Amino acid sequence: MTSLAHAPSDPGDRTKPTRKQALRLWLMEGLPESSGKRQGPHGRPKPSDKPHSWWRVMCLTGLDYFSTLGYQPAIAALAAGVLAPLATIVLVLVTLFGALPVYKRVARESPRGAGSIAMLQNLLPRWWGKLFVLALLGFAATDFMITITLSAADASAHVIENPFAPSFLHGQNIIITLVLITALAIVFLRGFKEAISIAVVLVAVFLSLNLVVISVALFHVAGSPLLTADWWTALTTQHGNPVMVVAVALLVFPRLALGLSGFETGVAVMPQIKGPASDTEENPEGRIRGAHKLLTSAAVIMSTFLITSSLATTILIPVAEFQPGGAANGRALAFLAHDLLGEGFGTVYDISTIAILWFAGASAMAGLLNLVPRYLPRFGMAPEWAGAVRPLVLVFAVIAIIITVAFKADVDAQGGAYATGVLVLITSAAIAVTLSARRKKERVKTFGFGAVSVAFLYTTVANSIERPDGLKIALLFILGIILVSLLSRFRRAFELRATYIRMDEHAMSFVAAVDEGTIRFISHDPKTRNAAAYRRKLNHAAAVNQIGDPRQVLFMEVIVDDSSDFETALEVRGVVRHGFKILEVHGSNVPNTIAAVLLHVRDATGLIPHIYFRWNEGNPITNMIKFMFTGEGEIAPVTREVLREAEPDLTQRPWVHVG
Repeated sequence: MTSLAHAPSDPGDRTKPTRKQALRLWLMEGLPESSGKRQGPHGRPKPSDKPHSWWRVMCLTGLDYFSTLGYQPAIAALAAGVLAPLATIVLVLVTLFGALPVYKRVARESPRGAGSIAMLQNLLPRWWGKLFVLALLGFAATDFMITITLSAADASAHVIENPFAPSFLHGQNIIITLVLITALAIVFLRGFKEAISIAVVLVAVFLSLNLVVISVALFHVAGSPLLTADWWTALTTQHGNPVMVVAVALLVFPRLALGLSGFETGVAVMPQIKGPASDTEENPEGRIRGAHKLLTSAAVIMSTFLITSSLATTILIPVAEFQPGGAANGRALAFLAHDLLGEGFGTVYDISTIAILWFAGASAMAGLLNLVPRYLPRFGMAPEWAGAVRPLVLVFAVIAIIITVAFKADVDAQGGAYATGVLVLITSAAIAVTLSARRKKERVKTFGFGAVSVAFLYTTVANSIERPDGLKIALLFILGIILVSLLSRFRRAFELRATYIRMDEHAMSFVAAVDEGTIRFISHDPKTRNAAAYRRKLNHAAAVNQIGDPRQVLFMEVIVDDSSDFETALEVRGVVRHGFKILEVHGSNVPNTIAAVLLHVRDATGLIPHIYFRWNEGNPITNMIKFMFTGEGEIAPVTREVLREAEPDLTQRPWVHVG
């Protein structure tokens, strides 16, 4: 018989922390208590944010969505040329009749802000489902990271092209973009707190200025029929009959897809929406209605601005100005603001655009900081430091700097990567609602959402083929996330994983009935539940250990449901089978579940329980790999290691015996 127990490790001297230790304490400030140190819910709950009216939350979403007006018209003109207005109309039709219905359905089925990723999580079983979610997180990370770098790059373009900008700034796009990204990181390191009131002001001012610029521009278009005629002549000359015009507009549509950004953010911020007093967590109907108003209003406002801005910029701005190095490259509406309304108004427009683009980066950073903890810790696939804000900010800032340097702060070059992230998320949402409608046997909606899914799938593939940079970046994010996640899962293998433990009345009575002063368990494989198997286990434990009265011994069985899960709630049932008393519990793995139940029994009774195992047959390395991916394998030594990490005090640690 072998008892697996070691003396507790030396806690070390409690001296004044060194600079290195002080830096670590500062970086890890706010880190929740590790789940491996205690039972119960892992980490301190965050205080709920005060909800707001849907239109105020729409402004928060608009930091990302509406800010694309700063560069979308220029990208559309560069990608589609004279076809830009028609291609933009295609984009608007897809927005209003494709993306909008899809995300209204997502809002109804995921009202707590989990979004389409959570809807798809349960479509694939076990580990395949987890890997699928990690892949979607890679594309989501691409979306948010390129939002930061693209917005900062376009903000730098507005700084440089302003006529009052010092001459030494010209040609320093990369430096200015890096400064903006660094400033963004510093704000979050100091403790950024999203302020919807600031978002409301920025969006209101930005949209008002755009309304002025576009209105004046359209007035000039109406007063210059020759310009409109020239545009129409170029359109019909280059592309011939109307059928070809429509066909070409559909072909260039994928290049404009970044104008669809904002929908995933719109459903992610749903918990911020204030519903009526009649709302409940089970039925937040008012919050859902508010989200529908948010999505619809944002889509209609943006669609109107997209069509009118594309028409005005395409007709009024010479084609050469949209090319790299041109005055309208990445800043078409700013070009019109300066040209039509003077340098003073143009400067005000530039300042407003720079502010909203920079704040859009802040919104994206906040989205990343919320996205990573939402999924990865629950999967056991985030390192311990990922629970703290500051290390994540540093990681994201470094990645943003690398992307900026790689793309040379070029707005046009990053458009493909941005569109890839946006399109994959929208496509996944369309597929999720299609499958949802199919499960509910809604044939008409299944067909409609299916058609939208096919359209977005085509757009995603076409964009990835034409501009593979976005797919490459997304694949790098996916590989990085999977690698870090699996390493983290291995590293956290010996943590307690129970969010809570509850023993039913029978289980408690079994434990309370033990009158020897020591509670003894025998671990048993639930795959063999005949009387002979229980008798053999009991006889073997009695032969190699001092177990006292065999009638006082309890069996413990762990039924593994989904070994890919990390944190689970444990419901312990007491059952009698063939005359033997058994604690039966469902969990994601055997050793961690046994350890959690033993500690719970200790806390509930004040007695130190003992558990008895037999050594597993087979290669130890094979058994350890089996434990990692199936939840079984090296049960005895892993149970002991989990208990050792969870309870450093040897005198309070449950005993593990192996024979």
